[in-house]
Amino acid sequence: MRLHLLAHAGTDAARAARFPDDEPLDAGGRRTAAALAGRLPDPDRLWCAPSTRCRETLALVLPDRTADAEAPSGPASGAWAGRSPADLAAEDPAALRAWMTDPGAAPPGGESVSALLTRVAAWMDGLDAGEREVGLAVVDPPVVRAAVAHVLGAGPAGAWRVDVAPLDLCTLTGRGGRWNLRALGPQPAP
Repeated sequence: MRLHLLAHAGTDAARAARFPDDEPLDAGGRRTAAALAGRLPDPDRLWCAPSTRCRETLALVLPDRTADAEAPSGPASGAWAGRSPADLAAEDPAALRAWMTDPGAAPPGGESVSALLTRVAAWMDGLDAGEREVGLAVVDPPVVRAAVAHVLGAGPAGAWRVDVAPLDLCTLTGRGGRWNLRALGPQPAP
């Protein structure tokens, strides 16, 4: 299987480096996602994470398609949703430092990087797909990071070392329970 993971387009929270909430795309995100329409391979199977930003990205990038199933959601931000790391550092620096250095630490009411990696790995390894099948999932950037860390065997700490920008595309190939990283990066200019 060739599995494409497309990070959602830009949002106000992403541009301001705030922890995500269920926010929509901003004007720039809508514009860049619409410009990508017709430029991705038409997938045999299509997944989309449940967030508003992912659903809006899918509707703009593949306007004639609807998701066949749900893709993994990004990690729950819990009490940190909508907040910036700078605000959290002033309020509770120990909690923010723990989250940034300990893959098992989570925001209050949120999900840890370790738990995210486990959830994304289970989804990927549970995909039942043919060798020549092409799949596309519109997801949050942390899901792309977790998928790459899983494929490379880098563990949860490795997810922190993967940069994913809005509309970056990650291409993975898988066969017989084994995944490989084929590409990760921005879309080529039209």
